[in-house]
Amino acid sequence: MPVPKLVALGLQHVLVMYAGAVAVPLLIGNSLGLSKEQVALLISADLFCCGVVTMIQCLGLWKFGARLPIMMGISFTAVPVIIATGSDPDVGIRGVFGAVIASGIFTVFAAWFFSKWVRFFPSVVTGTVMLVIGVSLMRVGVNWAAGGNPTIRTAEGVVPNPAYGEPFAIAVAGIVLLTILLVTRFFRGFYANLGVLIGIGLGFLISIAAGKVSFQGLAEAHWVNLVTPFAFGLPTFNLWGTIGLSAVMIVMMIEATGQFLAVGDMVGQKISEERLARGLRTDGIGNIIGGIFNTFTYTTYAQNVGLLQITGVLSRYVVAAGGAILILLGCLPKIAFISASIPSYVIGGAALVMFGMVSATGVKILARVDFVGNRRNVYIVAVSLALSMIPVVAPTMFDKMPHLVERIFHSGILVGTFSALLLNLLFNGIPARGTDPAAAAH
Repeated sequence: MPVPKLVALGLQHVLVMYAGAVAVPLLIGNSLGLSKEQVALLISADLFCCGVVTMIQCLGLWKFGARLPIMMGISFTAVPVIIATGSDPDVGIRGVFGAVIASGIFTVFAAWFFSKWVRFFPSVVTGTVMLVIGVSLMRVGVNWAAGGNPTIRTAEGVVPNPAYGEPFAIAVAGIVLLTILLVTRFFRGFYANLGVLIGIGLGFLISIAAGKVSFQGLAEAHWVNLVTPFAFGLPTFNLWGTIGLSAVMIVMMIEATGQFLAVGDMVGQKISEERLARGLRTDGIGNIIGGIFNTFTYTTYAQNVGLLQITGVLSRYVVAAGGAILILLGCLPKIAFISASIPSYVIGGAALVMFGMVSATGVKILARVDFVGNRRNVYIVAVSLALSMIPVVAPTMFDKMPHLVERIFHSGILVGTFSALLLNLLFNGIPARGTDPAAAAH
């Protein structure tokens, strides 16, 4: 595509993942008691590495990269382990970066093993996983639209968020949602693909005009700030931190497998074992790059999969352009500061569409499954979806269980994925080696 179109469509991908990407270093930095300057460094490093890893995933580099339109971002899944590791006074932030690098090396070598699972992901499993991902993420989108999390952590402990559910926030989120729908309905050609960008831009302008956006600190931010490796010092390596993050990476590889197969289905390309291994290795190389450049663990971003479905623009070069923009943002703190000032409710209005589209992608894949001739497939979808809803509707249900069990059942996506995999094996048997996942259900 011409450069202006690449930039506009790539920027759209950046904006829909930006809030989540920035939230992780903010949360970790504040939890570990880092200074404002150190947290700013984490954010710049995060954006820079998001861009680098995204470009590797989209364009490919040696044995890395699935060459699919997949945006890579920093993962929320690893946050509890990272905070627990960094909170140990004998380990600290340098120990966190060491564990991130070591878990990345583990993932690079484990990717080959996990790529052999591709035959266990027929359409009934892949479709169910995508449906579960979209529905599970909907709680996040709704909270963003309402102005943030229902509770916030203060010096006095966890208290209700006074900004949650403000009519202004809900109204702006509704305007963003309505704008996206109207642009999609009435615009034609290139501009019809920019609904999310136009909606977010309009919501941001309304928030600025209403005095709801603060740019305090913008003047102090540098224009250019190159991201340098080992800014916190050389990493140290801790056994338990490495084991914890490696376990998290196993979970993330299982989740990512479903997304790779779904995106491959969207672009009409078969995902072979080797191609899946290349994609999963990129998670590992992302961790290695992240640990070197002072940031954390990387994985595929589901909201950007939803954006692919909304726009119908499936070019990997568009997503790679988004990666290039992220690299630029990581080196231009003032621009990154302005982007980070977009209120969560503005992103929330778009998230409702995008997360819904992830679920719709799952429904689209499930439409090819034989539910008439093989009625057992209905049970795979029904039970997996039901189990995945437990952490969403009853997040404290497993708090009295052993910690490992509680952590596993805390993720609806993980529960739904495991359920779909195991139920498919129970009802449809073990597929033969080399079976095409698209035909495995037969």
